Parts: sequence; C-alpha cells; structure tokens
Amino acid sequence: MNKILLIILGLIPSLTFASSDAVNLDLTSHWAGYLALTLFVIAYAFVMLEEFTHFRKSKPVILVAGLIWGIIGWVYASKGIPHAAEAALRHNFLEYAELFLFLLVAMTYIEAMRERLVFEKLKVYLISKGFSYRQLFWLTGFIAFFMSPIADNLTTALVMGAVVLAVGAGNAKFISVAFVNIVVAANAGGAFSPFGDITTLMVWQKGLVDFQQFFVLFFPSLVNFLIPAAIMHFAIKNEKPEVVDEVVNIKNGGIVITFMFLLTIATAVSFHNFLHLPPAMGMMTGLGYLMVVGYFVKVRHNSNDPISERFDVFRKVSRAEWDTLLFFFGVIVSVGGLGFMGYLALVSEAMYVQLGATYANVLVGILSAIVDNIPVMFAVLTMTPDMSLGQWLLVTLTAGVGGSMLSIGSAAGVALMGQSQGHYTFVSHLKWIWAIALGYVASIFMHLWINAALFDVPI
Repeated sequence: MNKILLIILGLIPSLTFASSDAVNLDLTSHWAGYLALTLFVIAYAFVMLEEFTHFRKSKPVILVAGLIWGIIGWVYASKGIPHAAEAALRHNFLEYAELFLFLLVAMTYIEAMRERLVFEKLKVYLISKGFSYRQLFWLTGFIAFFMSPIADNLTTALVMGAVVLAVGAGNAKFISVAFVNIVVAANAGGAFSPFGDITTLMVWQKGLVDFQQFFVLFFPSLVNFLIPAAIMHFAIKNEKPEVVDEVVNIKNGGIVITFMFLLTIATAVSFHNFLHLPPAMGMMTGLGYLMVVGYFVKVRHNSNDPISERFDVFRKVSRAEWDTLLFFFGVIVSVGGLGFMGYLALVSEAMYVQLGATYANVLVGILSAIVDNIPVMFAVLTMTPDMSLGQWLLVTLTAGVGGSMLSIGSAAGVALMGQSQGHYTFVSHLKWIWAIALGYVASIFMHLWINAALFDVPI
C-alpha cells in the first residue's frame, strides 16, 4: 500500500510542473545543443558499426540519452526553471513505457511459441517437401510477407532466416540472396499492419491512423516486395537441396498459446478501437492469458516425458530481445531531448514546409535506411506536421520499407546479419540496393495512385 502511495505522490509533481513551467528554451544555437547533437551522432555511429565492433547498439544510445538530458537539466536549472525539463522527460518516459509493455508481451509470446516448437514445425515442414532453391526463395519470402503483419518483422526475419540456413546449408549464394529477400518481404509486410513494425505501432498508438486504415497499404507493400524479388529470382540456380527427413512435434500447449497470441492481438485492437484505452493495456491483458495457460501447461507437465518440457512464463519474459527494447529507450529519450532543445522544429520547417509533405515523406524513407526507422519516425511524430491521412500513410509506408535498402536500416536486417554466419553482410545486401530502390519508388507511386482520395482526408 505504501508503495502505491509513493507512486501516486511521485506522479503529482509532473502534473504541476507541466502546467506551471511551460517554458522551452531554444538551444539549437547554444553550446549545450551542439554538444548534445554531437553526442547523438557519435552514439549512432556506434550503432551503425555494430556489425563490425560487436558493441551492442543499446549501450551507446542509453549512455547518450542520460548525457543529453543531463545537459538539458543543467541548463534549465541554471536558468531557474528546472521543472520544465522534468515534465518533458516524464512525457518521453510515458511514450516509451507504452511501447515497451506492448513489445515485451509480443516478444514473450513469440519466445513461448518458439520454445514450444511452433516455428520449428514450420521449418521442418518446408525442408521435408523437397522444394527447389527458387521455390524456397519465393516460399520464405511470401511467408515472411504474410507472417510479419502478425509476428512483427524482427521475429519473422529470425524464423525465416533459420529456415533458409537449414535448407541452404552449403549454398552461400542462395543464403545471401534469400536473406535479402526476407528482409525486404518482412519490412514490406510489416508496413500494412500496426503489429508489423515498430513504426506502424507508434503511428497507431499515437491515434493518427485507425487500425483498419493501415490495410490500404497492402498493395503498395506487395509491390515493394515483388519487384526486387522478381529481379533476385534469376540470381538463384534452379537446383534442389538435400531432403532432410526429420520429425518435430509441437510441445504441449503450443497450439493453445498460438491461439492466445491471436486473441491477445484482438484484445489490444479492441481496447484501442472500442474502449479508447492504450493498446498496451490490451497486450498486458493478453500476458495474463499466457500466464493462466502457462499454469495449466505446467500442471500437465510429465517429468518422464522429454517432449513435455516444464513451461515457465517468466523465463520467456527474460528471453525477450532486451537489447532491442533498451535500444528503443535510448533512441526515444535521446530524440525527445533533441526535440526539446528545438532541433526537430528546425527539421520540420526544412522538410515539411519548404520541401512539402510528399517529398519530405519520401526523404524519411531514405533516411530510415541510413539512421534506422525508429528515431526517424519518432522524430516525425514529435514534429506532428499538419498532414492528411494519405500523407500519414505515406510516411508509414516509406519509413517501414525504406529501411530495406540497407542491411542496417531495419531491425530485420541487423538481426539477420548476426544470424547468417557470415553469409549475409552489409556489402552483400548493398549489391541489391538498386533493385530494392525500384520497389521503393514503385510502392510510393502505387500508394499515390490507388489511395489518391485519402490525400484530401484530414486527420
């Protein structure tokens, strides 16, 4: 009870400060602003070099997030208005908390299904069917495209990557090209669903695009995947890998947990659309589903049966992608700090006022290939430019699929570089940038054409 009172009392100052200290200092030409911007660039350089340094991407951005806000706090305290910075930072914490809880539940479910061998069953099924390399190229691509809207592009890439490594053992060329295809397919599939990518999730949670409105991006996303896939198709020899005769049985509770995951997604959507509550609350309710199901799976556990391994939901939570979750914290808090200093207002003026919304949103996709789409999209959401529904869908599309142009531009690409055992690298992906760029341009024109009416619909 005392802890609850302390939490409530801890929230009261933020409400007071938000109303009494609405002072924002323009630090874009101040030494503090220059220092913060320099620190962020250095941190992001480490993120981009993770493939070579093996220095996890969460470490530099978390450190820099603290330094940036320390600088802000120092300046505001010296000006006698310390609580304005505190209120702004609390707002960043709230935005991250919703994203964190949402992703934590999703990752826990994915880990539970992985441990129950749901994905392993899919992998063995594909291997055992005797498909040719070209057929496997298209199968893994299409599965990634349609799996990503539900399981997110990161998880999809890892699952399909495991399949490609298994069936393509000894064929480095196939693995390399198939991995590029999976990255493009997973990012494209994730662009037309709130659950497919962090960027779409952020836009949906912000309330800028309704759940069902994302699906108008289906055909532009499909074009984005098909064009580079059709080009890469000819780089793969039409040979067959050796058939592996292996039997995998899904563990006790695996099918039920899969259905609970779908129910959890439905709950999150319902909380947001019908009850007007944060989707993260629906996901946390879904975590409750898993915990209850996990109890009965544990009760049915037979210690003499090696297939029925003891199920522990808290172990699944511990195996979530913590580096990714902490990376998002560092990015959101760092970009929030730069925005509080005034830099995002400058960028918004340069991009959305001088260039115009369409060109600016196309540029967002190109930037997301270099910088990663999470900070780019968070920056756009923080700027909140006045745009129509069609333009918000355009930036959702470009930020989601633009990252496919470079291997470091999306979580899917970064994850596969670590999984590929050296077969898929920054350079091997770069060889296909021209084909991916063709798909990127074609998907934008497709959206501008088939969804033209939405560009007159205000948010």
